[in-house]
Amino acid sequence: MKDKENSKEKKSFRESTFWEYLQVFTVAFVLVFGFMRPFVVEAFKIPSASMEDTLLIGDRILVAKFMYGIKIPFTDYKIMDFQEPKVGDVFVFKPPAAAGKTQNFIKRIVGVAGDVIYLREGNLYRNGKRVEGEEYVKRSSYSRGSPQNMPPYKIPEGYVFAMGDNRDHSSDSRVWGPVPVENIKGQAFIKYWSWNSEGDWLHKIRFSRIGRPVK
Repeated sequence: MKDKENSKEKKSFRESTFWEYLQVFTVAFVLVFGFMRPFVVEAFKIPSASMEDTLLIGDRILVAKFMYGIKIPFTDYKIMDFQEPKVGDVFVFKPPAAAGKTQNFIKRIVGVAGDVIYLREGNLYRNGKRVEGEEYVKRSSYSRGSPQNMPPYKIPEGYVFAMGDNRDHSSDSRVWGPVPVENIKGQAFIKYWSWNSEGDWLHKIRFSRIGRPVK
């Protein structure tokens, strides 16, 4: 009798432990995919070469969605507003209507509200001075979709000016205008995976890029 009772107790204990772990897992799953994804961190895959060599096709990145604040639904208020978008940030955003696209874009902020931006022979000028030290910029023979000259443009309040690091092969704010701050999804901060679909089987995974910060 005692053996049967002990067996029942052990079975009951295992079942209760299983249900406890299941509950914990369920709660964690809901928090990560129900709360964290919409508000805290989200993964994105790089589909184009417009941000080379900072980001390559096949890189997968994590984006901090809270960095510029979390908008409370159905209001104009934000919480966890750590910083304003600033020059140099690599960010993910919903493109302006003029871009004619619906998928999220990723570019770099080269100007914020009040800045005057213009280009001469592919060189970027901000507030009357040529921008130096852009070591992340990739230059090559340019395409027609990447204007090399642009007259002075003052960025209005509530907007940022976005350009790709692959400066000569990027459709960006030079073509479809500035990005509304309200369209910003978050700031890219780390590459967690990188897959080279054109490499051989020994070089499919770009191990040297995994875990590297986006900057």
